[in-house]
Amino acid sequence: MSAKATIVIIEDEPAIADNLIHVLEMDGFNVCWFATGEQGLAYIADNAVDLVVLDVGLPDVNGFELCKTIREFSDVAIIFLTARNDEIDRVVGLEIGADDYVTKPFSPREMLARIKLRIKKPTLLAATQGAVSVIDLKSQSTQPSTDRLTSVNFDFCVDGKMLGLTAVEFKILDKLISHSANVLSREQLLIAADIAPSASYERNIDSHIKAIRQKLKPFALADSIQTKRGFGYFYKQSPTS
Repeated sequence: MSAKATIVIIEDEPAIADNLIHVLEMDGFNVCWFATGEQGLAYIADNAVDLVVLDVGLPDVNGFELCKTIREFSDVAIIFLTARNDEIDRVVGLEIGADDYVTKPFSPREMLARIKLRIKKPTLLAATQGAVSVIDLKSQSTQPSTDRLTSVNFDFCVDGKMLGLTAVEFKILDKLISHSANVLSREQLLIAADIAPSASYERNIDSHIKAIRQKLKPFALADSIQTKRGFGYFYKQSPTS
């Protein structure tokens, strides 16, 4: 990579952090490690960061609450790192704005692959930032805007106001809009969001759809995302679009 991407690790266990730091630095990343949420939050607020690896069980703050705070001012990619393996925790983590969820014990190499996946797409498409268009993340083709929605800097804008979508939410909504003539399965939407399809993760798509609808609701566009029971979701264009 031409410029080192900066990864922030917020993890209170030095052994876990050291292993991850070693793998990331060997691959050319700039890594900043913080043992508390307060220290990590202060750094993220004042510096350009490409991705955050965030432990849920921090000594000073719950990782879920810290994620919510970060989402108030930043759309940086966030990967939760936690010993919790319950499905409800994964759902909650993704609902509040995380892009991925990795459980301990984990392979540092697998984490490296997940991190590179989260950073790769924006890097490859950086030249298109600022353009007003709907971006197909798989083909990188552009298509006309639909309804009152336009794509700007990996978010969607409605009537001049940004929706504030997470990376996962943007990819899902973009996929639905760019394939509005088709019903897309949960598996197809997982693939569009760069999440490996699995039975345990498929229902998480429902949580992301719910979050997207909530962000569309103030603009009376929540019903644009329709459910096809037993199959998946599709985007319903307005008659005037």
